[in-house]
Amino acid sequence: MSVAHTDVTPQVSGPCGDDDCGIRDVLDRIGDKWTVLVMVELAKGVRRFRELHRAIPGISQRMLTLTTRRLCRDGLAERTAYPTIPPQVEYRLTPMGRSLAEAVERLAGWSREHKEAIAGARERWDADHPGDA
Repeated sequence: MSVAHTDVTPQVSGPCGDDDCGIRDVLDRIGDKWTVLVMVELAKGVRRFRELHRAIPGISQRMLTLTTRRLCRDGLAERTAYPTIPPQVEYRLTPMGRSLAEAVERLAGWSREHKEAIAGARERWDADHPGDA
């Protein structure tokens, strides 16, 4: 794969088992750290590509391109390109993306609320189970 490769990898769908139809794809998308960080930023409002890039520490331009394309492909974000020089591109969440962003924000709030308890549980586990972490 070249450095400039930014195609979205197609999802391979297999036979569905029980409640698995579609759930795995969604969880794969929101389980990606860059997707969550981009969605959190877009939940604040319309952002230009460079604004997103500056607002998300550690994300490469290529990874931001892949992430925004995947969000658009999944119907969670919209991309608007303006015919200016240089080209200006803006991203915004769709109504479906906003509803997912609300769920992600609730999860983030839960994480903040329980961060210390989880850290304490990990310390106790590590003390009781050396080498099992």
